[in-house]
Amino acid sequence: MNRKLLITLHMYLSAFFAPAVLLVAISGGLYLVGIKGEVKQDVVYRADGMSIDSDSATLKADVTELLASAGVQAYNFEYVKVKGSSLYTRPSSADHYIINIEPTGLEVVHARPNLQSRLIELHKGHGPTAFKTFQKIFAAGLVLIILSGLWLGISAARLRRSTSLTLAAGALVFALLLF
Repeated sequence: MNRKLLITLHMYLSAFFAPAVLLVAISGGLYLVGIKGEVKQDVVYRADGMSIDSDSATLKADVTELLASAGVQAYNFEYVKVKGSSLYTRPSSADHYIINIEPTGLEVVHARPNLQSRLIELHKGHGPTAFKTFQKIFAAGLVLIILSGLWLGISAARLRRSTSLTLAAGALVFALLLF
């Protein structure tokens, strides 16, 4: 592949994936400094004496039926995440429901994440399936962007030394902080 084509590919991939890089950097950075967002939760239904089998082969249909009993109409979700004694409808990067399985029955909670919480859920891979597919492509694209940038820097005589030193410094800092 000639250098001009590699530069063009690097530029287009970088520009295309810039919004995804910003999402990850901003949401992750805010999360790390303690700004994790909020999820407002309201109990919308209690069913004493009722249970649901979290290992059921028909779990999604069971949850759909429970939500209908709770008066939740026209709510669409992709799948159910089982976590301990709670069931979460996904994606959780938007309004969703949590079913708490309690010894006395079931509790249905409507969860409404704010923008920061939605971004964190997307960052964690808890978004819609189409977005998760995009994230997988983004991961491969980011590897190509990094490798093509390194190759462009190392293959240019005037950039080789500074690229190599910067790569070594980054690897050293990463290794020191890792261990």
